[in-house]
Amino acid sequence: MLKQRHQFFVSLLCLVDGLVAAGACYAAWVVRRLLIEGGFPHAPAIATDWWTIARPWVREPLALVAVPITLLALWNFKLYRPRRDRGIMAEHGEVFRAGLAAVIALIVVLAAFGVETVGGWRETGRIHFLGMWLDASRVQLGMLAILLPNLLALHRVAFRWALRAIRRRGWNLRHVAVIGVGRLGRIVCRTLDRNSWTGIHVAYFLSHQDHHHGPPTCVGRPVLGGLADLETVFETQKPDAVYLAIPNSRSAMLPSLLKRLERFAVDVRIVPDVHPKYMPQSMQVSMLEGMPILSVRESPMIGLGGAAKRALDIAGATAGLIIFGPLMLVIACVVRLTSPGPVIFLQRRVSLGGETFNIFKFRTMYHAEDESAPGWTRRDDPRVTPVGRWLRRTSLDELPQLFNVLLGDMSLVGPRPERPELIARFRDDWRGYMLRQHVKAGITGWAQVNGLRGDTSLRKRLQLDLFYIRNWSLAFDLKILWLTLFRGFVHRNAH
Repeated sequence: MLKQRHQFFVSLLCLVDGLVAAGACYAAWVVRRLLIEGGFPHAPAIATDWWTIARPWVREPLALVAVPITLLALWNFKLYRPRRDRGIMAEHGEVFRAGLAAVIALIVVLAAFGVETVGGWRETGRIHFLGMWLDASRVQLGMLAILLPNLLALHRVAFRWALRAIRRRGWNLRHVAVIGVGRLGRIVCRTLDRNSWTGIHVAYFLSHQDHHHGPPTCVGRPVLGGLADLETVFETQKPDAVYLAIPNSRSAMLPSLLKRLERFAVDVRIVPDVHPKYMPQSMQVSMLEGMPILSVRESPMIGLGGAAKRALDIAGATAGLIIFGPLMLVIACVVRLTSPGPVIFLQRRVSLGGETFNIFKFRTMYHAEDESAPGWTRRDDPRVTPVGRWLRRTSLDELPQLFNVLLGDMSLVGPRPERPELIARFRDDWRGYMLRQHVKAGITGWAQVNGLRGDTSLRKRLQLDLFYIRNWSLAFDLKILWLTLFRGFVHRNAH
């Protein structure tokens, strides 16, 4: 019954995906028609059959070609598999990429066979847009590239929210068994209970021992026996899936247990017995010639995401230098004239991978060597010059770090860089502190826009830095940069 319900939802999802793709095609066609041709096709004066009249309405939107390509792209991205235990935003990104892939594939088809062959129209005109002349096909494909990924992503989010609402009401549930009644098994059950939107319901437990001699229930579910009873229980109460929550002390029996489970057509999930404190970042699973590799810690800035972040850094730092360049010249003159010493203060800091670099700041103290003293600056510190105190309160002393961003030492957004001697002290005292070095240090960060600057709680600052690393995305960076405009410059904790 569950498999039939799954097939029904997959068929329904595929149907709606096709309708959304067709709607995006027709919307892009309407825009092209209105901008280029100035209206919709008219029926010829002499029409021999209905197809002559309907042909431009059917072929020109390219839906006959784009819909199958879109469904194939979604299938290729594995977006028709059951994903009850996966977050909406993760799927949102994959759907968006699948939509872009479909548009690219459509462009390749049009380039190979021609617009007239596929769409049945000739280039009839052009429009001038942002200094460029765009013909009909570019207008239509450009609009489709905008509409298709976004409409697919929005529809999938709405679809998932509807499924979640259904599952929270006890419908479309998937009943699973948990093998393991220890700490890990209880964690699995409580986690699934809290996330009722998945529709995964723990029906019963089996002990990870050969015979169960403990309480008859675990987390309110019955314990139907031990591993010796596995075949008997599964023959009478077959689950939809099995979660293996085997403690490390019994991990040697996993291969034999997996072999026994091969007799039953059930999905199997393995929950590793690794304490959460050793996994502050999201895990990733990959395969190398059939060998599973569990990645516990890696930088989220690898691949295309890192390249996009670097592009944002270069664009943002360049724009910042253009905007703040005149102000920086004025500040440099004021610093030079009001106290002896260099205008720019250099200090060793640590960034990505533990590499050290010289951070640039406007000098804010009477003697540059005082700024290298261990510890953070105190409120009303006597070493700070009057101009330096104003620069610190407004965070304008950090503006030269835009050059650090262009040089690649820092990023616009990330955990604030620390001195090597402080890191040597914190790495043993604060668990997870070194994970901050999985990303580039930043001029601003999630901790800073939440007011954790200066001599504030290191524990809370570390928590927010690790939250940023775990949940990094380009949209998160843009959000922090936006908040920096309102919270990042002047703050009571800046001194």
